[in-house]
Amino acid sequence: MQLQTIGIIGAGTMGNGIAQACAVSGIEALMMDVNPAALEKGVATLSGSLDRLLKKEKITADQKAAAMAKIKTTSTLSDVARCDYVIEAATENEALKLKILRELDQLLKPETIIATNTSSISITQLAAATNRADRFIGMHFFNPVPMMALVELIRGLATSDATLETAKSLSIALGKTPITVKNSPGFVVNRILCPMINEAIFCLQEGLATAEDIDAGMKLGTNHPIGPLALADMIGLDVMIAVMNVFYEGFNDPKYRPAPLLKEMVAAGYLGRKTGRGFYHYA
Repeated sequence: MQLQTIGIIGAGTMGNGIAQACAVSGIEALMMDVNPAALEKGVATLSGSLDRLLKKEKITADQKAAAMAKIKTTSTLSDVARCDYVIEAATENEALKLKILRELDQLLKPETIIATNTSSISITQLAAATNRADRFIGMHFFNPVPMMALVELIRGLATSDATLETAKSLSIALGKTPITVKNSPGFVVNRILCPMINEAIFCLQEGLATAEDIDAGMKLGTNHPIGPLALADMIGLDVMIAVMNVFYEGFNDPKYRPAPLLKEMVAAGYLGRKTGRGFYHYA
């Protein structure tokens, strides 16, 4: 299946990262967001990311210009109807995702595949909001998308083999390595990663060590490239608590309860890098 234009719903961190991966690979990316300011910021972020690659001599000026030419933007959802494949990358809010998916299902060509970049919500449940459950799949990219090689491909109950193969082919075309995962809360990577981060927050809450020492311990003692608390700030503490709540409700197991300190920080609006303050302060 030849994919000429990929529609991307959402211009935030994940959306603009996916758009960059498409554009660098020579695939047109139509990035849609209802907020024009978010689109402007998304394009600026993407351009800045390419500038850093240019400075490091990983791409040329001509390659940057060619990639930027592949980026299109719109604030109108119906414009996405012309796309061959659509990736929903809205914020990790189930009600919002369901609303977007219902609307997309009505707009898109019958053969168009819808992928969702959810990090934790049931693919089967999201697919049920559409009339194309066989052409619906989880396509979970990792942050920062331009740098991270992995894509988790998650099959819902009705996802067809053909849809999975198309998603695999697209992942490879974007320079990513796909792994196939069954539908379960958090899938594989976040199922392992987020409880580990949550436990680090419990350690900080209990005063076992400072944030700096917890992160240094995990970097130096387990060879992690970034400490769990710094990583939480990068992911966003609001995203972290949303994922942990999905685990807690999905498994009915108290081991997945969000750390009270995590709840407190989200309530205070300390969401990490995007707000300038999380477990660390950011300029």
